[in-house]
Amino acid sequence: MLNIQRLKTNNDNFLPDLDKLLAWDTVSDNSITQTVGEILQNVRRQGDSALLNYTNQFDRRNVENPEQLLIPKERLQQALTNLDKTQRQALDFAAERILNYHQRQKQDSWQYTEADGTLLGQQVTALDRVGLYVPGGKAAYPSSLLMNALPAKVAGVGEIIMVVPTPDNILNEMVLAAAAIVGVDKVFSIGGAQAVAALAYGTETVPKVDKIVGPGNIYVATAKGMVFGTVGIDMIAGPSEILVICDGKTDPDWIAMDLFSQAEHDEDARAILISTDPSFLDSVENSMNRLIETMPRADIIRTSLETGGVFIEAKDLNAAIEVANFIAPEHLELSIEQPEKWVSKVRHAGAIFMGRYTAEALGDYCAGPNHVLPTSRTARFFSPLGVYDFQKRSSLIMCSETGAQDLGKMASILAHGEGLTAHARSAEYRIK
Repeated sequence: MLNIQRLKTNNDNFLPDLDKLLAWDTVSDNSITQTVGEILQNVRRQGDSALLNYTNQFDRRNVENPEQLLIPKERLQQALTNLDKTQRQALDFAAERILNYHQRQKQDSWQYTEADGTLLGQQVTALDRVGLYVPGGKAAYPSSLLMNALPAKVAGVGEIIMVVPTPDNILNEMVLAAAAIVGVDKVFSIGGAQAVAALAYGTETVPKVDKIVGPGNIYVATAKGMVFGTVGIDMIAGPSEILVICDGKTDPDWIAMDLFSQAEHDEDARAILISTDPSFLDSVENSMNRLIETMPRADIIRTSLETGGVFIEAKDLNAAIEVANFIAPEHLELSIEQPEKWVSKVRHAGAIFMGRYTAEALGDYCAGPNHVLPTSRTARFFSPLGVYDFQKRSSLIMCSETGAQDLGKMASILAHGEGLTAHARSAEYRIK
């Protein structure tokens, strides 16, 4: 029997108890930080030599030449050609939907001219080169590759460099096939903090990139945090999360499996159910106890639910949504009547799945919106990965002779007020 914690929103200690449950240390412990720091510095100083040593050590390989780390495009195409027909159709289907959705996100340059002839605007350009980290350890995720690479393609990124660990020289054919579908420029069979270092600093073989995106384990996340500033990063991802708000009218088996779908990621994943109907919480728990025996990853699901899972009894839907806003979940399911009437009350969530038929798993694979989402309550200030993450903006300013007069006078006053004489005179020189 699963032992899942229960809370009630009308209890005096509800928020403190919930806050403790949500606590997740996003900062690595000292040993991990030290190990990652050493890896980064060694790859930065020694290049391919250190990269080969770490790859052979951590991935149990025997690579002698750094050129062996590059997976040829012919190998990617071979994987696509030989892929099971149904898997190929599913990848193509997902890629088309993801591409179609993200094409609507592309931002264009803009400008306007003021009455005195001064031109102001913004020039939007794509990043030159992006590094894409694709997990390849406990599980391989071709869906993650599509979600990261296709927005970059839509943005117009000049070159996409992909890294994927291949422990024990095991290649995932679907990942390679997905790389062929999206047209990744180069794929290197490296992973871990050493791959992040190679992308951030460059080696003799691996080109330096401008931004690193994609999920990874704690070593990858720590490395991304440490190289931020040298390169851009998407975000530092925490454990996967799902929060379901249900009014008690959805099949409890559906809700149980929705919660399982995130709990099976790993032991740190979080699955939360909020309902106004306490008897429905009992029904879902009964479904879980029956269905968990059918799950290949039952041990992971059990640990996840018993350490980070929680059932919450809310006094009404308004209270339920306020709890959701407090949690700011990665995935939020509104399994309720007329969810479109309630969605405007949601202020913080990575992705919102509306209605009883919208399983979160659809968003993971093929609905279209990106599944790279903010976790650990960072949906309060982060957004899903999108085309905008692969574009940068430059301000445009072109003063006419007339416009330089008024702007120059105001700039001069402000500069003198700050004690910056050269700033003031630079503006004053252009005043007639």
